[in-house]
Amino acid sequence: MSHPAPQDQPDAPVDGDGDGADAVADADADAGPDAKPDTRSGSGSGDRGGLRERLVRTGVALVYAEGAQALTLREIARRAGVSHGAPRRWFPTHLDLLSAIAREGFAELTARVAEADRPDAGPRARAEILARVYLAYASERRGMYELMFRHELLESGRLGLRETSLPLFARLTAVVAELRPATVTGVDPVTAAGALWANLHGLAQLGHWGSLALATGSDGPAPLVRATLDAHLGPAGPTR
Repeated sequence: MSHPAPQDQPDAPVDGDGDGADAVADADADAGPDAKPDTRSGSGSGDRGGLRERLVRTGVALVYAEGAQALTLREIARRAGVSHGAPRRWFPTHLDLLSAIAREGFAELTARVAEADRPDAGPRARAEILARVYLAYASERRGMYELMFRHELLESGRLGLRETSLPLFARLTAVVAELRPATVTGVDPVTAAGALWANLHGLAQLGHWGSLALATGSDGPAPLVRATLDAHLGPAGPTR
């Protein structure tokens, strides 16, 4: 099996678990003699049921149970039942493994949105559905939600993470464009959707911290969601 030339080696993992030949040897031993690394970007469907898939599944379970701060290479490897060097075969850096785990979060959120969306409904109703699904996910999957929007993951371009996340924003933008076309408002729908998303993200964060309940006395997000949509998309009409 060939290995990258020294000048092509990726950056070292960020959590200080060690590196070099020992880690590669551990990874080879744990992966088995017939294993082949998946060098493609994406989720690595060629290794279904193998070490790569097990590491990602373990990371997903860990972030659900204990939050993003628990996702060290050592802890994921320990819970997956492999040596701490084993993840290096499939995820040369900590960022690569975190990106693969975050992709699973975006996949779940995308599936939830697709299931809840009603293409036959008006754009205002669809905007409210998207907002509610987004906030529900942020509340129910708090650790994963925080991981998904870590700037260093999205900026890195690792494993096509941006390509996984951007379709959700495109869906929101399409709904905004129907309600607030640029020809009427003079505002690019992408900009308008970005402002709306930032507002929803703020609701998710402040709601989690308890700040919104303290400041507004609101028991739930529904009134705040309606106010947010009214502010960005205009008041809902009786037939929307």
